[in-house]
Amino acid sequence: MLRRELLASLAALAASPALAGSGAEPGLQLGQGAPFDPTDVIDRARALSRTAYQPPARVPEAWTALSYDDYQSIWFDTRNALWAHEMQTPLRLDVFSPGLYFPNPVDIAVIENGTARPVLCEFDVFDKTDKFPALPTDDTLGYSGLRLRSELAQPGIYQEFAVFQGASYFRAIGTGNIYGLSARGLTIDTAEPEGEEFPEFRAFWLEKPSPGEDTFTLHALLDSPSATGAYRFEITPGSPLVIEVTATVFARRDIDNVGIAPLTSMFQYDQTNRHRFSDFRPAVHDSDGLLIVNGAGETIWRPLANPNTLQISAFVDDNPQGFGLMQRAPLQRFRRSRGALSSPPRGLGRAQGRLGSGRGRARGDPHALGDLRQYRLLLAPRGRAAPWLREHLRLPPDLVRRGRLRQRPDRTEHDDRLGFREPRHHRADRFRAG
Repeated sequence: MLRRELLASLAALAASPALAGSGAEPGLQLGQGAPFDPTDVIDRARALSRTAYQPPARVPEAWTALSYDDYQSIWFDTRNALWAHEMQTPLRLDVFSPGLYFPNPVDIAVIENGTARPVLCEFDVFDKTDKFPALPTDDTLGYSGLRLRSELAQPGIYQEFAVFQGASYFRAIGTGNIYGLSARGLTIDTAEPEGEEFPEFRAFWLEKPSPGEDTFTLHALLDSPSATGAYRFEITPGSPLVIEVTATVFARRDIDNVGIAPLTSMFQYDQTNRHRFSDFRPAVHDSDGLLIVNGAGETIWRPLANPNTLQISAFVDDNPQGFGLMQRAPLQRFRRSRGALSSPPRGLGRAQGRLGSGRGRARGDPHALGDLRQYRLLLAPRGRAAPWLREHLRLPPDLVRRGRLRQRPDRTEHDDRLGFREPRHHRADRFRAG
């Protein structure tokens, strides 16, 4: 009897909110607050575009020299998540360590009651194995990105549904699905002979949600040598997951190759080019085709390919209704590889919107390295509204976009966990102005 009472007492202590809030884990800490208004991000992007581009600070070289295995040996301890001990707050915020493919730290702040408080950089919030090397620390260190989690399938279980990390890349998953394709905030000079420019999110502001709220709002500041931008992401997790994107982009120079609502995925081979690869798996890809519903309501399916040289495909259309990268090959064709899912999922990233899209082209160019495929929508905005994709462009100085990214509940996506988010290895969708 005494033993049962003792165990019950220990259980009660473990469940005590006071004890939970004063545990050994430090938790993410917030700094001093400053007034915040969503228009502040637009004003900051506008002002930034009128100044010369300044490259972001980089973490010490020892951090970027980490191997893939080294980087995998340090991870965020979710017990340190922001709001982890606030049961009424329906969201958890995690952060990522810098290093490897992510040399540039980002600023992260939390908005509550019109006040933005920065998330302070503390490496005690990470856990690591004994194989993680000793690395130098200085004022250049900071978090490389963020992850959002919420109660999706079970009460009390907080599952991730969105990640923002690396250049302007972001990914999201519907409930019960796994990661696959990614989206980007903006692309510039994709597939140009001079090389591609990779805009980067420099700062994020996350609005603290109210109890019971199911849509979460994230603001972001984008910067690059050619443009700046203010982004607002309204993310509603579930099945399907929906992201409402509002973006205002300011050009530093005349730009004729700008990508709007870009998607990027991976395609190495399928049965059409299986003979070129020595691999036991019959196919390796996250997506196997570009799906377009054009302005006339016709469905266009373009299979992906992996040519030996860079190729571009363009589909001219008036007011296209939607586009996306999709996986429709039978699941039994795929196998798991060591340390990664080779391609069991089916996934669809679809762009929808609210403004006139007009005449344009859906266009794709296989990556010259042969292991990634990116397909893009190119539009010259004039004409009537389209029900799926409505975008508006003003260049220079303002480019304004409103769109929607939707993941279908009957499709699944996956995380290839092979570091394909590295900016220098990606080419993504683009928009050609004029």
